[in-house]
Amino acid sequence: MPLPETIRVKLSSEAAEYVSLTPVVVQEMPLRDLVEHMLGVTGKDEVRICDLLLRGTLVSGASRFRWTGWVPDPAGVRALLTAFPDPDPTRPFYPAACTRAVLRGPRQPVSIPREAASRRGILDTLLRRSSFWDHLMSLASSGEAQYTTYSYRDRADVFTLPLTAERVRRLHRAVSLLRYTALQAQIKNTPLESAELYVVRK
Repeated sequence: MPLPETIRVKLSSEAAEYVSLTPVVVQEMPLRDLVEHMLGVTGKDEVRICDLLLRGTLVSGASRFRWTGWVPDPAGVRALLTAFPDPDPTRPFYPAACTRAVLRGPRQPVSIPREAASRRGILDTLLRRSSFWDHLMSLASSGEAQYTTYSYRDRADVFTLPLTAERVRRLHRAVSLLRYTALQAQIKNTPLESAELYVVRK
């Protein structure tokens, strides 16, 4: 039996504070979109994808998806998975396509969207000062950012840059360029060991 193009899905929030407040939304979802959510959990594991389709439930991030499960055709699932990208360690780091960075250490990771880190104050703009994001990309372009994997959740290739003591000092010197004081404090107060860089494919 061929795979259906769409699935009737019940969507609700898994965030604890919203469980009793968020209504359940019922929608027709393209099967490809549902499987893409699964890939963020399973990777391209055909057996696990088939098992999830049969079970009829998936938690992805803060969302729970429920549908009427069925026994899927493995060949159809296999064909569907070929439409999704594979990890490609030969890909170079491309700073212009980097959309997010996550600074990691022994504590809570610090997520930095490109848009937030690229914003500059009026004076910085007038003086043509570089943004925090410019400094981070300069470090990442040193040639030491190593390919890690492909993130289906982010639709991006992931690179990892080790943060040496000198690189951390450079980031700390540039942190005042950020317009968000909470983000400044997070970076200053977090012991940093590496940066994950998310690069969307062109």
